[in-house]
Amino acid sequence: MELSPEDILHIIAKAKSGDQKAYRQLLDHCWNMVFGFQLKRVHNESDAEDITIEAFAKAFDKIEHFDTNYNFSSWVITISKNIQIDQYRKQRNSIVVAPLEDQEDHGNEVPDDSLTTEDALIQEQNLIQLQTLLKMLKPMYREVLQLRYFQEMSYRDIAEQLGEPLTNIKVRLLRAKKLMAELIEQNREL
Repeated sequence: MELSPEDILHIIAKAKSGDQKAYRQLLDHCWNMVFGFQLKRVHNESDAEDITIEAFAKAFDKIEHFDTNYNFSSWVITISKNIQIDQYRKQRNSIVVAPLEDQEDHGNEVPDDSLTTEDALIQEQNLIQLQTLLKMLKPMYREVLQLRYFQEMSYRDIAEQLGEPLTNIKVRLLRAKKLMAELIEQNREL
């Protein structure tokens, strides 16, 4: 069903008041446009999906600032474009090339990427803290986070396993990530 501009404005007003169904409707309505835009830019389905999810998360976090004189889907696309540009800049700036005179032939050297004892201990402590915070979430949010990040399942696989529509899983994951970020921030303040 195609939504009229008036329908979109009504849904945005509901979303501004915190209506979760309105968020899902906006996500359903604009997902393909934003994802398609990103897929053309990054040429990688996984990266395009991650950027799209982050764009919707930012849009939903800032929805009270959305100016209804503009098109909502254009606004989310612009947010996604800015996210992608920021990621590109970070990747580009993280590539460091040594000057030619400093370079030697290190073809037979293999870097040691194994964790030091201290690093392993810190990583284990962080994981324990993360799992403790995860237990504070409602089961439906905890489950999608565990499936996505601990079992590394795709969104489609999660939807199939839980027997729910893909868009519901995407919205739930957005919400779960936001709640988890809030818990982590609250924990830092203590």
